[in-house]
Amino acid sequence: MAKYTNEELLEAFGEMTLVELSEFVKAFEEKFDVEAAAPAAVAVAAAPGAAAAAEEEKDEFDVILSAVGDKKIQVIKAVRAITSLGLAEAKALVDGAPKPVLEKAKKEDAEKAKAQLEEAGATVELK
Repeated sequence: MAKYTNEELLEAFGEMTLVELSEFVKAFEEKFDVEAAAPAAVAVAAAPGAAAAAEEEKDEFDVILSAVGDKKIQVIKAVRAITSLGLAEAKALVDGAPKPVLEKAKKEDAEKAKAQLEEAGATVELK
């Protein structure tokens, strides 16, 4: 029986479609009575959509004030309305952008705060 190098095997697998590779894995599992490591296989197969899936499952967000824009006073008022900060603290937060306005907020609260800040003229990120 001919022995194949890892490079030869990888090249052969690289030429297979995902369906062919899946069928090979099933046949391999049956022949040798083993089970492939699902987390590694899923990570490779789902890599393009993995970030989107993680984003959907996330339930706590940080609202980051990225840029103030040209309506600084309105942004300060929005920060005061969203948080319980006084005028001086809200101004310091806005002047120090980029800074978090809210941390570990529920999704609904984070989206509401983002909308308020953007309406005031700020640039906001949810992380």
